[in-house]
Amino acid sequence: MDMSSMDHSSMDVSNMDHSSMDMSGMDHSSMNMSGMDHSSMNMSGMDHSSMNMSGMDHGDMDMSGMQGGEPPADARSPDYSNGVGYGEYGKPVMMGSLPTWGISVDDLGYQFEDDQINFEIEGWYGDDSRRLRLRTEGHAATKDDKEIDSLSSLAYWQPLGTFWNGEAGAAYNTENDKAALMAGIVGTAPYFIETDARAYVYTDGQVQLDLGAEYEWRLDQHWVVIPEAGLKVFSKGDTDNNITKGFNELETEVRLTYEMLSRQLSPYAGFSYETALSDARDLRRQNNEDVDTSSVTAGVKFWF
Repeated sequence: MDMSSMDHSSMDVSNMDHSSMDMSGMDHSSMNMSGMDHSSMNMSGMDHSSMNMSGMDHGDMDMSGMQGGEPPADARSPDYSNGVGYGEYGKPVMMGSLPTWGISVDDLGYQFEDDQINFEIEGWYGDDSRRLRLRTEGHAATKDDKEIDSLSSLAYWQPLGTFWNGEAGAAYNTENDKAALMAGIVGTAPYFIETDARAYVYTDGQVQLDLGAEYEWRLDQHWVVIPEAGLKVFSKGDTDNNITKGFNELETEVRLTYEMLSRQLSPYAGFSYETALSDARDLRRQNNEDVDTSSVTAGVKFWF
């Protein structure tokens, strides 16, 4: 059937009933309807529910213009801006990739027995993948010569895994007035034990190993008990600085803290105990120094 010259523009088929029409045997392969104008055809009232079109051949139908398929190469820009500028604030950046900074004062307290102030302070700048860290720990005497003994380090920090971070840098010890290279691993051991291990290689060949562990036992939303322990080991003896080869010193402390101001400020009271180990005990006795010391402590820890 050639219906190319027929004009269907004024045909009203809104009232036609096609429900009983059977077009399964019709052959539409040779029908040419390219010239037909269907723009004015109203087929809103037609009922197609019973139309059987199972015998129709759609193999030659071109549906490339219909929605779907692969998008054009220029459908979307790589940065998802679609050609629209970002304005005065520039391209957005994920929060995790922005460099930031922080300061943590893990210990700033007074030790009553020795009349000294203990401190452990750390500051960092960077993001979650790499940071520059400045750390210092030690104590300052509040009587006599008011001497300050500290071990400070500047290190590069980077995650090693889900629970462990590595750091490496340079350090300086005011107690023996020597510089050192430092490398360490800091992280969370099983049962949520905060663990750190740092090795210091001094210019004279001395190697110092500091091991520490800390656990937070939370009583409720504010009260927290924190037991911690630290161990010092040296590779060789140094009588000028009261150091013997091997294990030298064990420090322990238990603190009861109260977290306030969004848990950023925590005053505490506690008890500390320090003892010399192995040959260091004999060396301290020879120098008329205490082998074991204990003290009540009080202070504050905070971060921002």
